[in-house]
Amino acid sequence: MDSLAAARARFGRVAVLMGGSSGERLVSLKSGGAVLAALQRSGIDAVGIDAGRDVLAQLAGGDFDRVFIALHGRGGEDGTLQGGLEMLGLPYTGSGVLGSALGMDKCRTKQLWAGLGLPTPAFRVLTADTDLGQVIADLGLPLAVKPSREGSSLGVTRVNESADLAAAYAKAASLDSEVIAERWIIGREYTVSLLGGVALPVIGLEAAQEFYDYHAKYEANDTVYSVPCGLSAPEEAELQRLAVRAFAALGCSGWGRVDIMRDTAGVPWLLEVNTVPGMTDHSLVPMAALAAGIRFDELVVRILEATCSLPADGGGPLVGGIRG
Repeated sequence: MDSLAAARARFGRVAVLMGGSSGERLVSLKSGGAVLAALQRSGIDAVGIDAGRDVLAQLAGGDFDRVFIALHGRGGEDGTLQGGLEMLGLPYTGSGVLGSALGMDKCRTKQLWAGLGLPTPAFRVLTADTDLGQVIADLGLPLAVKPSREGSSLGVTRVNESADLAAAYAKAASLDSEVIAERWIIGREYTVSLLGGVALPVIGLEAAQEFYDYHAKYEANDTVYSVPCGLSAPEEAELQRLAVRAFAALGCSGWGRVDIMRDTAGVPWLLEVNTVPGMTDHSLVPMAALAAGIRFDELVVRILEATCSLPADGGGPLVGGIRG
């Protein structure tokens, strides 16, 4: 059996889910397209699906053996889709229901990390009735105001003046019913990609504008990515260990990314987790993988390989990193 036939026999028919209806739809289409092309180049029988409300019906009737999730944001990254795939008995890439739901929810993520003693910036939940002056008194300025359950920095504002906090809240609240204000950490941003429980080389980020927002992530050509990240080997290893702990604490598995700030005193602060990171030409996981000697096509196949794992007792397949 040649290598292409072996790939088809091993993985069967693979659905690559992309698009969807979240605010990250366009990025997801790019990620999904890149993943689909890589799988097909590797000889895998992969089919792209622009995931709509009928996606579970499509999967149930499509004779698929497993699913590669390239859906970003709500509906694809928040545990909703993962629960449907569990019901269908289809193995899928990335974190399971719990890890996906927690990872998408910045408020619950930070509450859990804080409860475990992991470093994350102080924050407050904002509502229409919140005393914004008290929030500033508690957290200081500047602040980051964020929708709790959006990705790609959608709806995020840096608030430098107290007069701007109400407008920042309204912007975030237009995207999500839950909004948080978080102490802004002055320092440098880093991201740690994870593959199969192993941290890849750390990437340092420097956006030309005020912070690493949607434009800097997906559109700008002046964002600086540093690999090596510029830290000493012990400092880089510290961030990697912290990222592995933070990822596991949320029940996340398979692959993903943890974003970290390191303040001017060298103290690391956990920002958030991405359980279905981007796979575009601007994306960070492929960049970190390449620094570790893993080319894009190999990376995609290795992510998919996790869906073929079997538990030690010979039970059912691992679905989303948990037993199906």
